[in-house]
Amino acid sequence: MTLPLLARVRQSVPQPRVEDIPATVRKRILESGLAQRVPAGGSIAVGVGSRGITAILPIAQATIATLKQMGYRPFAVAAMGSHGGATSQGQRELLAGYGITPEALGVDVRTDMDTVVLGTNIVGLPIYFDKNAYEADGIVLLNRVKAHTDFVGVHESGILKMLTIGLGKREGATQVHKLGLRGMREVLPTVGKFLVENTKFALGLAIVENAEDMPAEIVALEPENILDLEPGLLAKARELMGRLPFDQIDVLVVGELGKNYSGAGMDPNVIGRLMIETMPDFPRPVVTRLVVLDVSDESHGNIVGVGFADLTTERLVSRIDHQAFRINVLTSCCLERARIPITMATDREVLEAAVQTSWKLTPSEVRMVVIPNTLELKTIWVSEALEAEVSGHPHLKRDTEYEPIDLGTDDTIDQAGMFPESVCGRRAATSTGHGH
Repeated sequence: MTLPLLARVRQSVPQPRVEDIPATVRKRILESGLAQRVPAGGSIAVGVGSRGITAILPIAQATIATLKQMGYRPFAVAAMGSHGGATSQGQRELLAGYGITPEALGVDVRTDMDTVVLGTNIVGLPIYFDKNAYEADGIVLLNRVKAHTDFVGVHESGILKMLTIGLGKREGATQVHKLGLRGMREVLPTVGKFLVENTKFALGLAIVENAEDMPAEIVALEPENILDLEPGLLAKARELMGRLPFDQIDVLVVGELGKNYSGAGMDPNVIGRLMIETMPDFPRPVVTRLVVLDVSDESHGNIVGVGFADLTTERLVSRIDHQAFRINVLTSCCLERARIPITMATDREVLEAAVQTSWKLTPSEVRMVVIPNTLELKTIWVSEALEAEVSGHPHLKRDTEYEPIDLGTDDTIDQAGMFPESVCGRRAATSTGHGH
């Protein structure tokens, strides 16, 4: 069957940006009250997580370097809950995928899963906390503040969540997620407050990203102000985050899902589907057919989020790491998103089935959008049915004619060719020796 013709479109919303990341990190740490909280020469656990924060390596390197210059003994610690199959080796591999290695940082990277119990939460469950971090003289956390993929609350993804769930390891993550939305909205902030007061938490560097996934702002959150300041940063992050510029889409094609793009595999704030039991979807965009073609290498076989899609490829499902997937899904208690959709052998079959079932009479009427993932939305491909909206939009520019989708001889979309600037494109360039 005929598929809609597509053209490349660029989104160019003006973006605030941190120009000198290392200098900004250094300034925030030196101007903070960290030196008053951590004894001279003390050890500092620097928490790093599993999200694909674009600038995490230079931020981590600048943090470690600054702490060393101040006379401290820093080490990195995995702060990612149950990710990586909830194993030390799995979390070490995830961090290495972001460049967070002992060689790159010049310090230990500790991924042990050992925890201590520090108290009980408001529903009587134990509060777990990473043993390495607890025994350090100070704790510094590096994390992005952004809209959460599961719920809307005062505190969503950020430093407080990393302290509570990330450093809670598998058990800590389970205790918060066990109660579903109540756990995230009520238990998380109260446990976070308890941990701020009952651990050596000394500083959080909150990264607010722009729509191009680069730091728009890096803010120091201190124990005395984190609960007051983080909600304002969340509101700012929500305003800046990349979104699709259309309210209604007949077929949305996502090249890759992955934990490096979103904790949910695909960001619900972008695709419009929340798929949390008892909760309604977001008002926009309304997507009739959502397809996902592959899982990122960086997700290490964790295909969480595949259940958002109506159709997927056998290629994606065959790459599943059952253990990592199962642990992450059961820990999150969000099972609907993990259901395997209808699978087909090739990208072509998936696209044809999506178009055929999109409730439009002819392919030329289908409002189709292709994106590399839900994090990188600067370049998108759209069908002719969206031309009027593209040409009338102040921040959209079409820079090719409408042409047939290139599916190659194996009926697979050339994602790297369509999105050379994306994670997928950079990965392909590196593997063929044309990039770094």
